[in-house]
Amino acid sequence: MPTDTTDAGAVEELARRAVAEFGRIDVWVNNAAVNAFGRFEDVPLEDFRKVPDVNVMGYVYGARAALRVMREQGTGTLINISSIAGAVAQPYSHPYSMSKHAVQGLGSSLRQQLRVEGVKGVHVCTVMPATIDTPHFEQSANFTGRKVVAMPPVYSPERVAHAIVDLVRHPRREVVVGPAGRALVRRSRRTPALAERVMARQADRTHLSQNEEAPATHGVLHVPAPGEGAVHGGWGGRRRTAMRRTAVAAALTGAAVTAGRRMVRATSST
Repeated sequence: MPTDTTDAGAVEELARRAVAEFGRIDVWVNNAAVNAFGRFEDVPLEDFRKVPDVNVMGYVYGARAALRVMREQGTGTLINISSIAGAVAQPYSHPYSMSKHAVQGLGSSLRQQLRVEGVKGVHVCTVMPATIDTPHFEQSANFTGRKVVAMPPVYSPERVAHAIVDLVRHPRREVVVGPAGRALVRRSRRTPALAERVMARQADRTHLSQNEEAPATHGVLHVPAPGEGAVHGGWGGRRRTAMRRTAVAAALTGAAVTAGRRMVRATSST
């Protein structure tokens, strides 16, 4: 049922139709998201505002509609799709990073509210994917002057789908999809300043093309994408090469850390 997730009434109607058709709502996934790339000063304010309107308020409307039904049932699982950008913000996509941090906060606050109210059968889960092979990047607003590309390594959307199904079976607070994403989130919790530096460098070098220019565009922020839509974005071919690069970088980092520890021990022993 096509629905404008920025329209609270339309989202409520979606939930009502689901209950009328199936008698209940067992799982609700908030997934709609848009993006706007550009320097902070260069993104038009109407575009900046539209990103959290979809990515945050759309989730708020969905959560309200679904949780009302799930409370009455006494069971249900609400799943919010966030991003690793919800743990480590990115340059050039300020409104998107803000929105994904907000999704993390929404999930945490909802879990706490359900806990203090003694609601045990309703679960709220957050999924944090790394870069996923979808049309998201080509459809984003872009005011950087450079073509937006999927930042490697790129994982298949099926990985995210499997993670969602697993959460339905065994609900958990938060799940990161993709080994590179898990490594980055762990780093952000242990050494946040280092994680920021790594993300800034990675995004500047690999999220925007080094040799392809791009005209300014509002993307799909204000009008739907043409056609029937697609699941994959055609970025999957980059994944294997990117994974090799990531493995080499990880090995070099590990070697540097080990060498540093040896130097510290040697200095301490003297």
